[in-house]
Amino acid sequence: MRFATGIFPVAVVALAVTISSGCATKKFVRTTVSPIEQRVGELDKKTAEHGNSIEELERGVSRADEHAMTADAKAAAAATEAARANEQASLAGKSATDARSLAERGLGRADQAHQKIENIDNYKLVFEENVLFNFGKSELTDEARSKLDQAAGKVASTKHFVIEVQGFTDKTGPDSNNLELSRRRAAAVVRYLTLEHKIPLYRVHTLGFGSESPIADNKTRDGRKQNRRVEIKLYAAEYGDSAQLASNDKQ
Repeated sequence: MRFATGIFPVAVVALAVTISSGCATKKFVRTTVSPIEQRVGELDKKTAEHGNSIEELERGVSRADEHAMTADAKAAAAATEAARANEQASLAGKSATDARSLAERGLGRADQAHQKIENIDNYKLVFEENVLFNFGKSELTDEARSKLDQAAGKVASTKHFVIEVQGFTDKTGPDSNNLELSRRRAAAVVRYLTLEHKIPLYRVHTLGFGSESPIADNKTRDGRKQNRRVEIKLYAAEYGDSAQLASNDKQ
């Protein structure tokens, strides 16, 4: 019984210690651990809030990046359009310059043409020659060819010229026959000048007058001989600067 009595106090003490220890632990938990856990919970909450804020900030940065990329793309497109506009403006400027140059050349040529037209009435007779024909004939004589050679030499040294070739006959025979004969005589002269001396046909004007406009008395033999003729008249335009105009004609 003594043994049992001795064990009991020990058990009582152990229980007391345990109870006391348990109370101390609860107090420790209440006073120390709980506030820490509460603080940790608050920190976790704040961490979560900061995480949400960071995510929101990242989304904002991403949107800003997208806006920046869009702005860059628009800026690049604007720069491309500006470059294209500058190129078109340059082309337009070149076209305007070319058009102005063409207009100036056109005006220059118009002035030259106007000057030529004004000078049409300024053609002056610079050379005149008569070639004679045998009675009733339209063939050139040796003497006629010699005179035509001299006339062609005058033409070769003349610029801006025209030639008049007029055929005539004496009063012998019907007027209709004389008119046709005068035309054949004029044609014989033109043929010789254009074929033998290469005078452009467009510069030659031909007309047959028959027995009209005699230069001598048809009642005499010598007078009739002088009337059986072809008159060659060389006219040249009086330009202010013939050399310059000739150069322009070649352009």
